[in-house]
Amino acid sequence: MQAEIRSENKKPETKRKFDVIIIGAGPAGYTASIYTSRAKRDTLIISGILPGGQLMLTTEVENFPGFAKGILGPELMTTMREQAERMGTTIIDDEVVNVDFRHKPFKILTYSEEYEAEAVIIATGATPRKIGVKGEQEFSARGVSYCATCDGPFFKNQDIVVAGGGDSAMEEAIFLTKFANKVHLVHRKDTLRASKVMQNRAFENKKIQFHWNTVIEEVKGNQKVTQITVKDTKANKVETLEVGGLFVAIGHEPNTKLFKGQIELDDQGYIALKNHTHTNVEGVFAAGDVHDHRYRQAITAAAFGCMAAIDVDKYLSEHKA
Repeated sequence: MQAEIRSENKKPETKRKFDVIIIGAGPAGYTASIYTSRAKRDTLIISGILPGGQLMLTTEVENFPGFAKGILGPELMTTMREQAERMGTTIIDDEVVNVDFRHKPFKILTYSEEYEAEAVIIATGATPRKIGVKGEQEFSARGVSYCATCDGPFFKNQDIVVAGGGDSAMEEAIFLTKFANKVHLVHRKDTLRASKVMQNRAFENKKIQFHWNTVIEEVKGNQKVTQITVKDTKANKVETLEVGGLFVAIGHEPNTKLFKGQIELDDQGYIALKNHTHTNVEGVFAAGDVHDHRYRQAITAAAFGCMAAIDVDKYLSEHKA
């Protein structure tokens, strides 16, 4: 009787071996899983600390095809997750703490379990760098944005601030002049890091006002951003700008710390691709913002997820897995 009781109370053994493990659960990861699962590849997604990725922190998404009236970022990610699960993907909300790509099957260690896979897709994305001032986090997605292409159209006929001094900041500022009345470009130095071509384009745009040697001190508002407090560090003068939004363009950090020493990264820390979505390790692939520092859009991340999944299926077929 005691043996029977122990047997009944025993937890079922967690499945640990898969054809494909996808690390990350944003548009790239979910799309990849839809394709691999549909191709009858036993697929596991390990979602990480933010299932759904950066879109879980956004409000309305207008530029993802298929939604004529737009869709909320979290709703889009929830729908993608449900579709992946319907295709047969196993999804666990856990965080990967270590990987071993030196031998096959590849080993993926989370806080609670170790998994094995014949192929891996890395879709961990990139995180926008923050300024780190008061109000920035509070008004994220309520006037504070890290993507002009994504959110620019929401700021029609408003004055806005762009923070940064590189090519990305110039591109964002120029793009935003299509919608805004005025763009205040705030830079902490008296010279820009941007290329001369991008600098000249920005200088020639009459809608852009430069604030040199200036730092952002605080983001203020009610339901949305209404004011940005800035400080001229040379004149020691504080000014309040009446604006509807702040676009932070000081770069992104690819979420690749986990993979240093395991696969090849470029000089900015992004995954270096060798052939389409292949990394330098045979059987390990990458998709989305973790390697793409040019486009950084949900739709391009999803497209890379599709490509990585097709490459994985071909790889497994060629290796008779």
